[in-house]
Amino acid sequence: MSKPANTPATPPGAWRRLIRNRTAVASMAVLGLIALLAAAGPALFHTDPHGTSSLQFAPPSSAHPFGTDLNGRDVFSRVLEGARISLLVGLSGALVSFLIGTTYGVVSGYIGGRVDGFMMRTVEVLYAIPRLILILIASFVFDPLLKTYLAGFWDGQLVGYSKILILILSLGLIEWLTMARIVRGQVLALKNQQFVLAARSLGQSHLRIITRHLLPNLMGVVVVYLTLTIPAVVLDESFLSFLGLGIQAPQASWGSLLADGAQVINPVRSYWWLLAFPALLMSATLLALNFLGDGLRDALDPRQRK
Repeated sequence: MSKPANTPATPPGAWRRLIRNRTAVASMAVLGLIALLAAAGPALFHTDPHGTSSLQFAPPSSAHPFGTDLNGRDVFSRVLEGARISLLVGLSGALVSFLIGTTYGVVSGYIGGRVDGFMMRTVEVLYAIPRLILILIASFVFDPLLKTYLAGFWDGQLVGYSKILILILSLGLIEWLTMARIVRGQVLALKNQQFVLAARSLGQSHLRIITRHLLPNLMGVVVVYLTLTIPAVVLDESFLSFLGLGIQAPQASWGSLLADGAQVINPVRSYWWLLAFPALLMSATLLALNFLGDGLRDALDPRQRK
């Protein structure tokens, strides 16, 4: 029997199945704790990620739980700032990918025919372009223009965020390709179902069919993939920052902190805390996001509804 038009995309038992998944619940707890520390950590612990001191390369202690770096800055506060920026870029970039990919995939799959073929060939061409080249072009072309534009707001305090905005937009404009293909495949499977045909026979507009019938039934798949897109964007941002192409000093992201830590690892003397703590927090976040995505996929699986 076909799914009725008003059937919700998320079954009532999906949340119960999700909270029965201990791994998913633990992942949500870890993500919630990291997000809380990233957002409220500086106010709670009265730390300054840019404050310097004479304590260069001090090992972890009660005063500095994660030690200090070359400039005597508290690594704990730097890691929290890195979490804030990396998660902001990851979440915002994933949302950009979600909006573009969902819109593109719905239009392509719903119209079909030659339009669908042309749109999918365009996606394949964009897949063939190395993403690093696109980000480098966006950075060198738009960063000076964006800094000039932001200089007119808030007494120029937003100029330092130009690189973050470029990373969010460029990574979001890259990651939407897979989202579009997934959404397009789901629309092709749904648009010939009886509840969509019934809506057409009742004279409903194409926009109403898409917004009231197709999109609600796509949300389960889209939310799962969105959860898995966030760690992909975080990894891309960290890789670019590690290479020196992303977040620039004095701001910090997990990638830039890992790059700083890698520079002071040597056979003679190793300041391990500069590399270990950013890597541990980043790994925990990425694992939690992937486990949560797996939990959502299992909870929304129609075969689990019985």
